[in-house]
Amino acid sequence: MFANFRNRDGLEIMKPWLAPALDYVATWLDFQRSLHDQPGCAVAIADGHEIVLEAAFGSADLATGEALTPRHGFRIASHSKSFTSAGILRLVDEGRLRLDDEVGSLIDGLHPEIAKASVGQVLSNSAGLTRDGPDAGQFLDRKPFCSKAELLADLAKPPVFPGSQRFKYSNHGFALLGLVIEAVTGQSYNEWITDEVIAKVGLTETKPDIGLWGQRPMAKGHTGRQLLGRRMVIPADNHCHAMASATGFVGTAADVARYFAQLSPHAEHSILSARSRREMTRRLWPDDEASLGRHYGLGTISGGEGDWRWAGHSGGFQGFITRTATFPKQGLTVSVLTNAIDGLAHPWLDGVAHILKTFAERGGPSAETRDWTGRWWTLWNATDLVPVSDRVLCAAPALFTPFLDAAEIAIEAPDSGRIVRASGFHSPGETVALEREGGKVRSVRLAGSRLLSADAMRAEMEARYGGSKSA
Repeated sequence: MFANFRNRDGLEIMKPWLAPALDYVATWLDFQRSLHDQPGCAVAIADGHEIVLEAAFGSADLATGEALTPRHGFRIASHSKSFTSAGILRLVDEGRLRLDDEVGSLIDGLHPEIAKASVGQVLSNSAGLTRDGPDAGQFLDRKPFCSKAELLADLAKPPVFPGSQRFKYSNHGFALLGLVIEAVTGQSYNEWITDEVIAKVGLTETKPDIGLWGQRPMAKGHTGRQLLGRRMVIPADNHCHAMASATGFVGTAADVARYFAQLSPHAEHSILSARSRREMTRRLWPDDEASLGRHYGLGTISGGEGDWRWAGHSGGFQGFITRTATFPKQGLTVSVLTNAIDGLAHPWLDGVAHILKTFAERGGPSAETRDWTGRWWTLWNATDLVPVSDRVLCAAPALFTPFLDAAEIAIEAPDSGRIVRASGFHSPGETVALEREGGKVRSVRLAGSRLLSADAMRAEMEARYGGSKSA
């Protein structure tokens, strides 16, 4: 595991719960990656504009055994749409483009109905356009990504739905917006977006397509295990051509978190006006047929409720699943990048938010609970003792929401406590004790069970079952 924690001046005063929350985020993600046998995972968390956690777990390339680090790039795929959206809105802020301009006034060769679609409709995925054209092989690793000529040939055909009828995600639509940027600026998309969005934000580990990544370390993609019984490496070195504005971007978790942090309507510094940021992250179109309660704005996905509403984006490239969300009222941004086609970036980001929310509500450890920490094992599973304020939570690191229905321990003496809140199937009312040897906690007596360190549990399992045949 590679991890880097950075506490800016005043962090302990502004968010006294954040440092212990970051500690637990890192240890939980490390456990999750191992549990689910994923190749690698990188995470970055920003507090305001400052990166306060960078961590990487596992492998960048299973074929070579190269360790994943926070400096490895990932194909962040549809995160590209949020960069393109910021580019469009930057042109709007400068008075060079309007969201109600018809795309046909800027791009020739479109079907007449598509030509009448507004820039805003395309940007909000409500123009009714085809998702990937009649041959989506570019996303199945079966053919190169579309050239400009191929893209325009697909868009010369009628749209699937009339404009402003419903949310309908379209990679072709965001590729079209790349052409809009070229028409307005007179520069190539890759050149202009690099100079006017990536550089203006101050990103140094982000490129709009793989051909620009150079010699920086790059994570490889990986297949799932199900069909072959093993993972295979996916090179993921496809140039995205005219589709770069929809799916081409490459970046590190830290850079992606920095980028989305400055898109928050509450950000102190941004390349966009506050008005454009509010419009970009506004919930414009619900995804009515899905049960996730998510909406699409202008190049952003949003969800959540109350003080933990979020806006961001996700991405899926051959061998990569990625997701980023900024929580404006918390001033926090989280980016989780994985390098497997079955990567768990979505539930892991939700799990990180669950951890952050729990610490925000409960607080960091008190002087009495600070020693009550660590991962402890039985034959059945691992239990994490996680101190929050004057209680200790018995977390289940195997869950995507590790604090769900967690039993709570109240401390009665330095090394003893009692389970004061728990499901009736747990052990409410029973005692807990830290068992020390040479002053160091070696085991935990949790009601009638003795929990051991990982090394001690391994030794016990080997002694008891070492002579039996493994499956």
